[in-house]
Amino acid sequence: MAPTPTWVKQLKPSGPQGSELLAAERAKSNVPVEKLQELLFTKQVIERKKKVLDVLKSEKIFDKSQNYFAGRTDRFETALARAKKLRNLRVEHNWSLDEYRVASELISEPGPYGLHDSMFLITLNEQGTQEQRDEFLSKANDYKIIGCYAQTELGHGSNVRGLETTATWNPEDKTFVIHSPYLTASKWWIGSLGRTANYAVVMAQLVVNGKSYGPHPFVVQIRDLRSHEPLENVHVGDIGPKFGYNTMDNGFLLFNKVKVPHISMLARFSRVDPETNEYVRQGSPSLIYGTLTWVRSTIVMQAGSVLARGVTIATRYCAIRRQFQDRDAASGSAESQVLDYTMVQIRLLPLLAATFALHFTGKSMMNLYQESQKKMNASSTSSDSGNRGAGPEETRSGSDILADLHATSCGLKALSSTIAAEGLEVCRRACGGHGYSSFSGIGPWYADYLPTTTWEGDNYMLTQQVARYLLKSARSVLKGDAPSNDTTSILSTFRSRSEIGCAFDIIGSDGDLVSAFAWRASFLTFEALKHRDEQGKAWNDLLVDFYRLSKAHSQYMVVKNFYSALQSPETRSGVDSSTFDVLHDLFRLYALHTLEQEGSEFYASGACSKHQISLARTNTVMKLLQAIRPHAVRLVDAWGFDDWVLDSSLGRIDGKVYEDMFYRASELNPLNKITVDPYPDSEVLFRKVEDSVVKSKL
Repeated sequence: MAPTPTWVKQLKPSGPQGSELLAAERAKSNVPVEKLQELLFTKQVIERKKKVLDVLKSEKIFDKSQNYFAGRTDRFETALARAKKLRNLRVEHNWSLDEYRVASELISEPGPYGLHDSMFLITLNEQGTQEQRDEFLSKANDYKIIGCYAQTELGHGSNVRGLETTATWNPEDKTFVIHSPYLTASKWWIGSLGRTANYAVVMAQLVVNGKSYGPHPFVVQIRDLRSHEPLENVHVGDIGPKFGYNTMDNGFLLFNKVKVPHISMLARFSRVDPETNEYVRQGSPSLIYGTLTWVRSTIVMQAGSVLARGVTIATRYCAIRRQFQDRDAASGSAESQVLDYTMVQIRLLPLLAATFALHFTGKSMMNLYQESQKKMNASSTSSDSGNRGAGPEETRSGSDILADLHATSCGLKALSSTIAAEGLEVCRRACGGHGYSSFSGIGPWYADYLPTTTWEGDNYMLTQQVARYLLKSARSVLKGDAPSNDTTSILSTFRSRSEIGCAFDIIGSDGDLVSAFAWRASFLTFEALKHRDEQGKAWNDLLVDFYRLSKAHSQYMVVKNFYSALQSPETRSGVDSSTFDVLHDLFRLYALHTLEQEGSEFYASGACSKHQISLARTNTVMKLLQAIRPHAVRLVDAWGFDDWVLDSSLGRIDGKVYEDMFYRASELNPLNKITVDPYPDSEVLFRKVEDSVVKSKL
């Protein structure tokens, strides 16, 4: 294909230019973008991000111009090069762990070191003895060994107790024999395993003297440290292309009676005594579950930002894109901005509100996690003698310190990742046909984020953990136990007023609006308890009820946390009164739109009347859309996404949407540098391939 002609480069989009339209949008609002951004992230975090971003943008390897054109193998090769460079930059610039994590987030793609940097290092540190940390963790921190976390199997994911890989203690030579007895025992979906890792923390059923003690973690070498070829009796490789996440080498792993030494079993909380050949528990295994809770808390924290990328792109583009005319406009009027249509506003602006709701909830979640960890560490020397199942899902709700946090993290992980994933697809579709292009920046981001709804606990399965906790809490209320946390407090309040009902003013009172969410969640809790305890219904028959219950309780927590954030001195002093009013409108939009969507449950619980729900839908929500509309572009600006990070034609901060889209298609697209032979009677496929298409080795 000939170079883009000069006359084409001189063409401009018709009508008002994108930059002019976004400038006009920003002029409609007085929301101080920088102040609001500081409220969300703090000035220190913003400055740290800018410093790291400047470094990344100066390195050629992080150039994103070919990201959307490369195939699977090329993308993985580039991702590996970037991962190595990022590690070296951390050493060169003496980045802290937070700075390194910021850099990984800015690159915005899963990398081959992803599981090494997270679960492998965390597990070695938190579940290994000091001897094991000296043996494995020090090498892993220096990248002398590269690891992953091998739990999920071809035949088992969420059900950790059902894992089929075995680790059998051999008293004769004091070793463990790691074995895959079935094809379904193959480790599967393991990030960083496919081609990168040479070590793995392998979750395997511990067998001692013929008795199974459930899954335990073992550090196992899987590849030679020099040749990087698989070790004998180890079969390992990449599982192939996925819907997204194709810069990560998710892998499979099978063992044929591989012996590992005694030190391989991570033994901070349990071990096999090599002298007596007995299984021994020690310490407080509750700390193990803290790791998984931290991961889920992080997912909640990230959900707002994940969704905000899509909302930023869609909001900016819908402010620029013009389609059709308002049927009530004067004849001859120009096409309307898409963002002016209420059908677009009702799809995007509640999601914009959700980004703030999830962000404030995530901050609260991380604070709760940190407080719980302080308590856990303070009591880590105490014994935990209760019967506990094999997996982290078996935390005994209501009896140990992590119970409330565990249930909260399960519920909010499920709700927040679902909101973010489904919201990204709404944003993509709101962009019309161009949303289907990779250049939109939404589709590829959605595909990479989507696994979050199933990993670290499938969103549907996790709701059972929330329900189990709520039922136990409700039983304690029925016994007359004094409320010990927010959950038992709202359940007690509901119980004390169940005979007289409620009279919540969901339209006129923010406090009542939050209380209505608490009432609905409490009603569903006691209804589920009645079905379970009084009517004796099977657990499986109640799973749909449990899902709704978990969703209701989690929505209550999001609304409550958003409301609490608005009442905090930090928020009150961080923005001016007019900006606070906009945040207040966002809170009410999120809460009332959610209530309207779940109206049948609010009505059935008695939290509000049909008339109130109707008013929320037809009156209040529509007025809130109208009030927030002028501030939409500035509100997404406050999330502070750099164009380099978004990598989106449609979401450019300067509004040059169509120019950028055409440039990528015409000048960056390698397919346009290939001349084909189109005739079926010719065996030639490509007549000419320009040299620039041949990708140089990195």
